[in-house]
Amino acid sequence: MSVGPVPARVVPLQSDAGDLVERAIVDAVDSFADSVLGAAPKILSGILFLVLAAVLVKAVMWVVRRLLRRVIDDDADVYRQFVATVVAVFLWFGVGLAFLSVVGLNEIAAALGTASGFLALGVSYALSEMIADAVAGVYLLRDPDFNPGDTVTAGDTTGTVERIELRKTRIDVEGDTVVRANGEIEQRWTHIDE
Repeated sequence: MSVGPVPARVVPLQSDAGDLVERAIVDAVDSFADSVLGAAPKILSGILFLVLAAVLVKAVMWVVRRLLRRVIDDDADVYRQFVATVVAVFLWFGVGLAFLSVVGLNEIAAALGTASGFLALGVSYALSEMIADAVAGVYLLRDPDFNPGDTVTAGDTTGTVERIELRKTRIDVEGDTVVRANGEIEQRWTHIDE
C-alpha cells in the first residue's frame, strides 16, 4: 500500500467568524455599558439641574407677571404677554445652555451661545423699527397725557386718540381713522386742551 500525501484537514471558517462576531458584540455591549455608567452622574446632575431650574423659572415668571400687572394697565394685556414671553424665552434659553454645560457639553453650549448672539443681532437689526414702535407704545401707554379720548397733534395729524396698540396708535380725524406708528408719534406729539 502506498501512502501518498495526507489530505489536509478542512477547518470550518464559520466557527472562527462566529467567534469574532460574538466577541465584537460582547465588546461593543461592554463599551456601551461602561459609557452609560460613566455618563450616569452627569445625566443625573443634568436632570436635577432641569428640575431646579424649572422651579426657579416658574418663580421668576410669577414675579415678572405680578410686576407687569402693577406696571402696565389692564387694557394693555398684549404688552404684558409680550414682555412675559420675551423674559421666558431668555430664561429658558439660559437654562438650556447651562444644562449643556452641566452634562459636559461645554463646546456645544458655547457654540450655541455665540450663534444665538449673532442671530439676535441680525433679528434686532431687522426688527429695529418694530421694536422701537413697541417700546414707544409702552411709553405712550404710561404717559398720563396720552390716553384714548384725548385730542392730540402728531406730525401733521390732529385728532382724537381712539386706541393705543402694541406698534400703532389709531387717531380719529373727522370720522376717518388714521393709523400712525408709535415710534413716529412718541418722538413728537402735542396734547390739545379742549
